[in-house]
Amino acid sequence: MSLFETLEDFGAALPPKGRLLGLDHGSKTIGVALSDAGRLIASPHSVIKRTKFKADAAALLKICIDEDICGLLLGLPMNMDGSAGPRVQSTKAFARNLTPYTDIPIGFWDERLSTAAVTRTLIEADRSRARRADLVDKMAASYILQGALDRLAREL
Repeated sequence: MSLFETLEDFGAALPPKGRLLGLDHGSKTIGVALSDAGRLIASPHSVIKRTKFKADAAALLKICIDEDICGLLLGLPMNMDGSAGPRVQSTKAFARNLTPYTDIPIGFWDERLSTAAVTRTLIEADRSRARRADLVDKMAASYILQGALDRLAREL
């Protein structure tokens, strides 16, 4: 199985170089971000509008193939007290359901306050409410992925 609960185990399962895909998994959309091959910088990529699992998985796996992805990292929306609520269970279920479709390692990263931080940044940049709505999911995925990349770099 290619599903890893800790970032350390996830990192150990990855090849030394290669792009990672970061995901901000929500009930209506999935924000997508990409790293560079050296895993230094995360960049916003796209937003997948959620429909049915198979269609969502197909869109995600197409990005993985097109961008030569070697690992998937999903943000875990933990509660502020560190407990796991229904959104965490939904994200983990999505990851479990995805594992039969790919051999790409899948890991998790605590995403507490990522959407709030990104929204605050967009407000400070004077983006309109409509423009923020277009950007927030993929920027949150980038924020999540960058945090994990920074942590993985410290582990080396």
